[in-house]
Amino acid sequence: MSRIHEALRKAERERAAQKSDDPAFIGPEEMPVNSAAAAGVEILTNPSLTEPGVPRSSEFLRVDDLRERCAQVSWRLDPRHNVFMNSDPSTPGAEEFRTLRSRLYQLRGNQSLRTILVTSSVPGEGKTFTVTNLASAIIRQPGRRALIIDADLRRPRVHVSLGAPVAPGLAEYLKGEADETAVIQRGQDSDLYLIPGGGEVTNPSELLSNGRLKNLLERVSSLFDWVILDSPPCVPVSDASVLADMCDGLLLVVRSGSTPLEIARKAVQELQGKNIVGVVLNAVGKSDLYHGYYYYQGYGYGDRAESSATA
Repeated sequence: MSRIHEALRKAERERAAQKSDDPAFIGPEEMPVNSAAAAGVEILTNPSLTEPGVPRSSEFLRVDDLRERCAQVSWRLDPRHNVFMNSDPSTPGAEEFRTLRSRLYQLRGNQSLRTILVTSSVPGEGKTFTVTNLASAIIRQPGRRALIIDADLRRPRVHVSLGAPVAPGLAEYLKGEADETAVIQRGQDSDLYLIPGGGEVTNPSELLSNGRLKNLLERVSSLFDWVILDSPPCVPVSDASVLADMCDGLLLVVRSGSTPLEIARKAVQELQGKNIVGVVLNAVGKSDLYHGYYYYQGYGYGDRAESSATA
């Protein structure tokens, strides 16, 4: 517990410091990437796992099926929200995301870890920025596929970062109006896939807990190296706690020099009992970047989150 408290105290101490626009994500030194992810995985839907009324396109879903049937979209990525759009590998933040990627692969060697929930304590800490750039780091390795699911039905924003349509998306799937191939988008010439948030809903908590999202994860997760879910902040609403029970692990994003210590502590309390695999310290200043990387492991709406971490 002391390690996470050290991270939270560091964020508190930096509140008064000058804020930097350069994003940094906390992780250890680069580790070799696990090469176990196999291409062309086939998944069989178990009828006993399928909730009544859950839309299904077929009993079997293969990677080739998904590529043919999902929407092929020409995304217009926003360079303010993606550190990998610059061809320069030394772009601030890029190496930190590679390190975070490698750390997750290392953790996978010790536990079942394929579906990751990313949340924060309050809005504006950079969770959506973390989701999109972590996924971008993953697909930069040959043969790797990543799926982003925007599970923040209250304020979906992933589609903004990717320049993608917001619907049909998760909301339509959860309401039984579309199957998985109808809501999954694939970027042009890319192994990055997206399920956007979808249309506006009035009952997000009920939709997220109706059993259909669990079915969706069971059906498609084996087709991807990683499935990364964006969620609402965990202090204002309970959605993140519900989503964490469906995922293998959770990353908590804390914004350096911004997140109050007591709020971050409350977030940890809200997520008590969940598999928090790490804390990401976002928006660290340049001077701190060169003092080493730190990654705290062992714990199980306002301004746009993406803009809070732009370069």
